[in-house]
Amino acid sequence: MTNTLYDALLRPHEANHGTFLALRDGSRVSYADFLKLSARVAHAMAGAGVRPGDRVALQAKKSLQALAVYAATVRMGAVFLPLNTAYTAAEVDYFISDASARLLICDGTSAAALQPVADRTGAALLTLNGDGSGSLIERADGLSEIYAPAERGPEDLAAFLYTSGTTGRSKGAMLTHDNLLSNAEALVETWRFTEQDVLLHALPIFHTHGLFVATNVILLAGGSMIFLPGLDIDDLVANMPRATTLMGVPTFYTRLLADPRLTRELVQHMRLFVSGSAPLLAETHRDFEARTGKRILERYGMTETNMNTSNPYDGERRAGTVGQPLPGVSVRIAEPHAGKPVATGDIGVIEVKGRNVFKGYWNMPEKTAQEFRADGYFITGDLATQDGDGYVTIVGRAKDLIIAGGYNIYPKEIELLLDEMPGVEESAVIGVPHPDLGEGVVGVVTARKGAALDEASLLAGLASRLARFKQPRRLFVIDELPRNTMGKVQKNLLRQQFAETFAVKG
Repeated sequence: MTNTLYDALLRPHEANHGTFLALRDGSRVSYADFLKLSARVAHAMAGAGVRPGDRVALQAKKSLQALAVYAATVRMGAVFLPLNTAYTAAEVDYFISDASARLLICDGTSAAALQPVADRTGAALLTLNGDGSGSLIERADGLSEIYAPAERGPEDLAAFLYTSGTTGRSKGAMLTHDNLLSNAEALVETWRFTEQDVLLHALPIFHTHGLFVATNVILLAGGSMIFLPGLDIDDLVANMPRATTLMGVPTFYTRLLADPRLTRELVQHMRLFVSGSAPLLAETHRDFEARTGKRILERYGMTETNMNTSNPYDGERRAGTVGQPLPGVSVRIAEPHAGKPVATGDIGVIEVKGRNVFKGYWNMPEKTAQEFRADGYFITGDLATQDGDGYVTIVGRAKDLIIAGGYNIYPKEIELLLDEMPGVEESAVIGVPHPDLGEGVVGVVTARKGAALDEASLLAGLASRLARFKQPRRLFVIDELPRNTMGKVQKNLLRQQFAETFAVKG
């Protein structure tokens, strides 16, 4: 009986006694033992009523057992629904209801708040704590270590990933077995992963980066992971001598750069540093290379597609770009409304096509239809340019585009200039309601340690470098930019915070 993901990622390791995970406490878990655990978990989940095609929601801290839930779900032919551990009970209620989840697995501390959700939706509720305890594991203990994989083909669903919902209610992106497998194959090839690799894994596993990129790549390559609970610089520094690769978000690299222990000697044996999930400042890229002699490889993906582009492993890794299309992925830069490709170097919306592109949004056929062109390209909503060598440079989100007085203004252009100014740590540029222009440009910056910033000086610094219509009409200095769990600046929150900047006072 065939099961596309299980056959490629898991079945080859059933008798593999080499290390799959090295845990923070120094213990090691072999591939074979991990798969035995996943079989016991699968039996426990089946006992809770899970059948092939059912949705299994997991909102639990990162652990060996939580990763086994993913493997068990694949094995059972069910659909994995990972949920951010920061979601409230009200948010979880929406996801469980929308997905019609059969099983909700949560941390024991959340069980009381989530039991009414399970009762109302008809989902079974089991617990899984960060230390690996909980009712799920209690049920799994002593059960059979053999579980025959359910039959699942390339087009069968493997996972739901819900979008952030910043522009409306969250949408469940349906990812198939082939979506996930094809992307892992492309990344193993492009990034040269082998069974000799040891990945330093400090990402969450409720997100595509830590789960479907990092974990699937290691499973397919047969390498191992140093499996850390989260981002802790002491942990990264202590474990780096035993690793060969690191996948992180830009915050990983800015915090490493702030630590004097980051030296050429520390990273001399590392073959690859990857950054994604949020834009990496070109300055960070350059500073990291100057400090370590290693060039960070930046790539680009999204919930609905996994990875689309990557800077090359061999070849020029260009700071400020997200590289070229991955094998098997077609990328074009098109006019936002017509879908017609723009001229080389012009700004347009990124559209992608390939085996990596999701099947559609759960129970949203009209929304799904709106997001695809007639020729099958998915409209990402990300604005970018592409040069003659195929390198893509993202300039922002279509929803972040500012239209002031009829002029299109791309925040990234202004942010790059602000980031270069003395004393500026980071910036975000947004559009907020303006009584005359429709939208007014507002800049928000944070200061480097010890620096004093003021609005007038920063605006004066932009005056000779930007057309007047692009220049911010107000600029605010704040302590910290709001971010989501993967490090992306939440401009929707900034737009809310500064919405009244140009309001006419009555």
